[in-house]
Amino acid sequence: MRFSPATGHSDLAWRVARDCNTSNCVTVAVTDGMVALRDTKDPDSPVLLYTESEWQVFIDGAKNGEFDIQRLSE
Repeated sequence: MRFSPATGHSDLAWRVARDCNTSNCVTVAVTDGMVALRDTKDPDSPVLLYTESEWQVFIDGAKNGEFDIQRLSE
């Protein structure tokens, strides 16, 4: 993971989950082989950048329940 200043990312195609009806979500964009994340509450905050493989490991873990509250408290 890398941090990037907020500037220079406004031209990205940011996406947010369909069921996000609050400002407590993250937006995601793909750029130059990296996956960028930012906070919807503060779009001018720094951007987190992940490689595609780092992102895929996270997605696979989320799909497998690795981050479910019940598993985290065990």
